Amino acid sequence: QVQLVESGGGSVQPGGSLRLSCAASGFPFSRWTMMWYRQAPGKERELVASITPGGSEIIYLDSVKGRFTISRDNDKNTLYLQMNSLVPEDTAVYYCKTASSWGQGTQVTVSS
Repeated sequence: QVQLVESGGGSVQPGGSLRLSCAASGFPFSRWTMMWYRQAPGKERELVASITPGGSEIIYLDSVKGRFTISRDNDKNTLYLQMNSLVPEDTAVYYCKTASSWGQGTQVTVSS
């Protein structure tokens, strides 16, 4: 049974940083593409970043390029999202996803 558990969300001021983690279990993590999505209030869920099993192919949402970095540790079965230079528009619930399975989400709030 696939389990994805996000952590690391919180409240920060504009310009601040957060690092999200997603602990994965129940599937061969090192062989599956992993993704981060987010959903802001009143908006559709959108893909923020994705990373292939070996990390060779990474895709970012245009608005986060140069500020966010997705990475993975296949030995620890953990996915990360380093978020720098945060802006209020980054406020959302962030979700970890693989195949058709989603985590429960972690709230990120950027506000002064």
